[in-house]
Amino acid sequence: MNVFTNRQRLAFSCQHLQGASAFTLASMFTMRLEEHPLPTSRDDVDQLIDWLVATLGLVRRRADEHADGDKMQPVVRLLREHLLRRPKEGIDAASLADEMGLTAASLHHHISRLANCRILSSISEGDGWRRHFLRAGSMSAAVELLAIEATAVMKLRMATLEKWWKRPEDPSLDVELESTDRELPFRLWISEPRPLPPVEGVTELSLWMADLGLLGDRPKPQMAGDSLAPRLMQLLLQRGPPLSLDEAAAELGGAKARIGRILERFRAAGLVERVARTDRLSTNLWTAMMTQYKRRGEDWILLKGGFNRIIPERQIESLTKALSKGKLTPEMVENELSKVAPAEQMLLLNLLGGRLPLGHRMVGKNTVSNSAKLMSRLDRVLRRMKRVAELLDKAME
Repeated sequence: MNVFTNRQRLAFSCQHLQGASAFTLASMFTMRLEEHPLPTSRDDVDQLIDWLVATLGLVRRRADEHADGDKMQPVVRLLREHLLRRPKEGIDAASLADEMGLTAASLHHHISRLANCRILSSISEGDGWRRHFLRAGSMSAAVELLAIEATAVMKLRMATLEKWWKRPEDPSLDVELESTDRELPFRLWISEPRPLPPVEGVTELSLWMADLGLLGDRPKPQMAGDSLAPRLMQLLLQRGPPLSLDEAAAELGGAKARIGRILERFRAAGLVERVARTDRLSTNLWTAMMTQYKRRGEDWILLKGGFNRIIPERQIESLTKALSKGKLTPEMVENELSKVAPAEQMLLLNLLGGRLPLGHRMVGKNTVSNSAKLMSRLDRVLRRMKRVAELLDKAME
């Protein structure tokens, strides 16, 4: 092993101490969670570490750059070659940078990220150097403590949502449908509450969104309260019926593609869901009736289109008469089908070949149900982390 010269040791010590304040007092708890399927191996150390650093967002993957895994990433080597091999005695920062071939700044960066998400703890050696070790002496214990803190912090952050939530409990839909849309992989940042930064335009809501990762990986340009993402969140927090991309673009003035990307972030965090716009049921029934009548005629409408099966005889006569004269309106459809159950109207729309558009809304009817859904998804990821940490400790024995 190479030994530092006095000059190298002094230079490294000075550089290290410049950033050592992050470990003198407890650093602010921050972590980035990204949901991934459990690793296929139960005893492959590299695969288990790769999964863990990916779930904690400690390695940024781009295209095929890491197609063969992340074995040579500094944070992976730090865990595999040092922390996991000496979980209780820890590692001495004085020699670690030289062993890993890293600059002091690079080493400090990786140690800081592990410390911020509570995987790593450190103590002073009394000579200006610090010894770093797995929290509580094992990966499973560190993740157990991490999970407790992450859950507590997230409950605090979700409690704040109450003061911004203006969405009526009655969403004003003809029929309330549970979201059947495919869930996106859970992606959330967790960070302790902090004071507003001295940045012009930042609001409590925009800072809250930035801390949860709702403004993207580089949130600073979007942290102004009047930027697109915070205004979109405000609109969802006040709106009952689901919001379509067209409506959002018209209301906020942003491009639909950009609004769509922002909504995907909201969905990945478990705060927003995509559902069928049942408030547009009568309009879509009218469109389907007009289209099929012109294309296939009255006989098809009556038999295969579901009129004879679903609609009462008197209403059938009124609707077909209006169709033949080209005078059918959405209001007339709504009035004539007012006594037909919403579920039956949905079936009629399906038989006519129509389809309801999708819209976005906040998950749940109130902050309690919204928070419960998010916390459930967070718990799922944390339980996976605990399982992988246990396997990792066992594999390193």
